[in-house]
Formats: sequence, C-alpha cells, structure tokens
Amino acid sequence: MIFGRVKPLDAILATAEKKSLVRTLGPVQLTLLGVGAIIGTGIFVLTAAAAQKAGPGMMWSFIIAGAVCAVAALCYSELASMVPVSGSAYTYTYAVVGELLAWMVGWALILEYAVAASAVSAGWSGYFMGLLKNATGLELPAALSAGPVWTMNGWMPHADISHGVINVPAIFVALAVTALLVIGTTESARVNAVLVAVKVTALTIFIALTLPVMDGGNFSPFAPNGWFGPDGTSGMGIVGAAASIFFAYVGFDAVSTAAEETKNPQRNVPIGLIGSLALCTIFYILVAAGAIGAMGAQPVLGLDGSAVQPGSAGFVAACGLAENAGKLVCSNEALAHVLRAIDWNQMGNWLGFAANIALPSVILMMMFGQTRIFFVMARDGLLPEKLATIHPKWKTPHIVTMVTGLFVAIAAALLPVGQLADISNSGTLFAFFMVAIAVMVLRVKDPSRHRPFRTPLVWVVGPLSVVGCVALFFNLPVDAMLVLPIWGGIGLVIYFLYGYRKSHVGRGLIEVHESDSDLPPKPVPPVPGSH
Repeated sequence: MIFGRVKPLDAILATAEKKSLVRTLGPVQLTLLGVGAIIGTGIFVLTAAAAQKAGPGMMWSFIIAGAVCAVAALCYSELASMVPVSGSAYTYTYAVVGELLAWMVGWALILEYAVAASAVSAGWSGYFMGLLKNATGLELPAALSAGPVWTMNGWMPHADISHGVINVPAIFVALAVTALLVIGTTESARVNAVLVAVKVTALTIFIALTLPVMDGGNFSPFAPNGWFGPDGTSGMGIVGAAASIFFAYVGFDAVSTAAEETKNPQRNVPIGLIGSLALCTIFYILVAAGAIGAMGAQPVLGLDGSAVQPGSAGFVAACGLAENAGKLVCSNEALAHVLRAIDWNQMGNWLGFAANIALPSVILMMMFGQTRIFFVMARDGLLPEKLATIHPKWKTPHIVTMVTGLFVAIAAALLPVGQLADISNSGTLFAFFMVAIAVMVLRVKDPSRHRPFRTPLVWVVGPLSVVGCVALFFNLPVDAMLVLPIWGGIGLVIYFLYGYRKSHVGRGLIEVHESDSDLPPKPVPPVPGSH
C-alpha cells in the first residue's frame, strides 16, 4: 500500500546519530540564521504590493501572516526537535504519514524554493535599477528591465510586451548565484551573520527616519479594499495581502534544516525558530508603520475606477499616469523610495545598496535549499540518482544546480515579483499544512515517543495552523492557486511512472543516508542483487 510506505523514525534517528558533521550552532546563531533567511525580498519589495492590495490595512496583514507562521513554527519545532535531520517538511511527512504525501510535500517544496529564488531575483532587479539610476543617472530601457504583463485570454496566458519584454538584471543575478553554487561557494555562518547585520541595520535606519515624520492622516482610509477585497475580488483586501505577505516570513523553516549542525537541537531549534519569527514580526510592523505614516500607502485604481491587482495590466496602466508615478504602490524599490520621498536621498541610496548586496545571499539560500530537498528525495529513490552527479573537480551537483538556475532565471525574467511570491506561497502553505497534520497524526500513532519540545495545546495550535494555511491559500489570486494542483498533477505522474517503482522504502531498503546531508550528496551505491 502506498500509504503504508513510511520511512521508520528509528532508522532516521539511528543514522543521524552517526553524523560526522560537528554540531556548532547555538541558539543565537540559529536565530540569526532564521532572521537571515526570513528578511529578504518580502519586506524590501512586497511592501508596495501589499499596500496596493490592502492600503494601510497591511498592518493587519503582517499580523495575520505572522500569526499563521507562529502556529506553523510551533508545529515545526516539535518535529524538528524529534527528527533533527535534513529534508525539512519532506522528511517529517515521510516519517509520519507516508511516501505519497511526502512526495507531494517534497514536490511542493521544490516549487517553493525555486520560485522564491526567482522572486528574490526579480526583487533585486528593482533595487539595482533604482540604485543605478540615482547614483549614475543611467537606466535600462523598460523592455530590458521588466518582464511582460500577463493576462488570461480564455484559458491561455497572454504576454503583453508593451510594458516590458525581459528582466535582464534578474537573469544576471540568478545566473551569477548559480555559477557560485556550481563552483562550490556556499554561505558560511560568519558571512550570513554579516549580511543579517546589514539588512537589520538598513531596516533599523528606515524605522528611525520614518517614524518621527509620521502623519496620522496617511492611515485613513485604513482598509480601502476591505478585508477580502471589493466584491470579494480574489487576492485583494487585508487577508489577500496577508496571503502575499506570507512570503515575507518564508525561510524560518531553514532553521529546522540546520538541526543536524546544532548543539542541543531539542532545545535550540525551537528557540531559533520562534525567536527569529518574533524579531522579524516586530521589524515588519514597524517598517510598515513607517512607510505608511511617512508618505501614505493608498492603492491606485484602474482606469475604470476599479481595484486592480499589483502587476496586472490595469495596475501598470494606472501607475503610468502622472499623478500616480510617485506613489509607494508603484515603486519597484519601496523602502528606498520612501526615504527619498522624505528627503533622505543618500540614505535611500544606501538602503538600496544594502538590498543589492544582501538579497543575492537569499537567492543562494533558496537555491541551495531546493537542491538539498531534491537530493534527499533522490537518495530515497523517488527521483533519478543520476541527476545528482557530482562534478569531478568542483565536487558539486552541477547538473541539477544548472537546471535549477536556468529555471529560476527564466521565471525571474518573465514574471513580476508579486506574482512569483504568490506562486511560491502556494507550495509553502501546502508544506506547512502537512507539517501540522504530521504533528497531530504522530501524537495519535506514537504518543509515548520522547518529545524534547512539545507543541503547546497541540489540539488547538495544530488545527489553527491547518485552518490558517487553508484560509491564506484560498485568498491567493486564482492563477497562483491553480499552479499548485497543476504542479502537483505533474508530480503525481512522475511519481507513479518512476518513484513508486524505484522507491528505496518500497523495495525494502530502509537505510537513511543522512551522514552528509548538508554536503553535496553522492548517489547511493546500488545494493547487490537489486535492479
């Protein structure tokens, strides 16, 4: 039976005990790792998209998205402390509810990480172009600095290239990061700590400069599009903005994937998860308040007076009007734009520079995380291990890294950052949904197993996480919602054509190869007599 194929928890933990990597990360380093993974394109770029959806009401959107992440983090904490190995939600799901659902989670995580890397690449492009223009006066033509605007022609997407053709800077940064990964450059904890300091300093300066000049009048009307959008417009309003802003919190699960290098993971992983989430939530609310109070955050209306989605053809046309050109919602570099609007031009340029040097590290982490999930699935036999071929000189999985990088570059070149973030969120929400299910299932199936961290009020927190993830998913734009079932359908075809037959668990091979989980894994050698 498919649902009977469960990777034994005891086998995972026994193999993890043989781990050769040194456990060096403490709670402070883990919290910094989480903050570094979380603070990225979400707050630097999506502030404008959130304002277009919710206006000043995006303050509530940050709180709603943070609350859903908080209950998901508590569920993650229990599983991460019990199963301190790589693979994140994929491994947890495999150990609890079986192979088929684990495959679906792993497949969704591949979508999450790769599309998130594309979103960060597109977000970096906006800040790069803004910094280039303000520092040198030079700028690329619109055709080469933005992708086309996509609309639906019946069931077929149509690309309107009158506003842009291809995002060249986004291609550049995606391929540059891919090259770094291919030749073996990875992010050390020390470099990550420096970049975290850069990002946090930039946001702190932003808050310090904007809060003193806040104008209470800029907060009215507070919710111009209501809670669910005018007339229930898909993906709009405060809750619709929360579904998009969720992307600004994605990354806290990177802490759980570092569990194998953590001192006392049973104690420190939950501290790192919840600590990084709490710090980022406080920062986000203060940044949003500063942006709204300093220059306002009212949405622009379409030419016919209707509410328009950020990135849509109607939105681009509205932002093309002279009276809307300087509005926050129309900016590709929202936070730097706010500082320049309140006469802090040099600080705006500095913040843009901070984003330029810090965001590529987020792209690297996302792409590295994607390949890590890919390899754990390949080692389980669910994907061809040949794809994980190691380069003889660089000792990196060059084939899958280059394929991933090409996909990331194409998506970043052709889609707007808000649309990419929504697509990534669809995969992330499914993974978080499954983690919450796994926590509750394991409490019933194996209640006596030692739990170093127990999710408090699990029968309240677990269902809240499930309901929160489902609610945010159904408040994404329709096209973003459709991506997940389409991607999932493709995944099911691959699973039943290949993974179901080649699965190591299905063939009775239950050894778990976790000893080098955070290094480029080598293909598992064939078992004598197996095919």
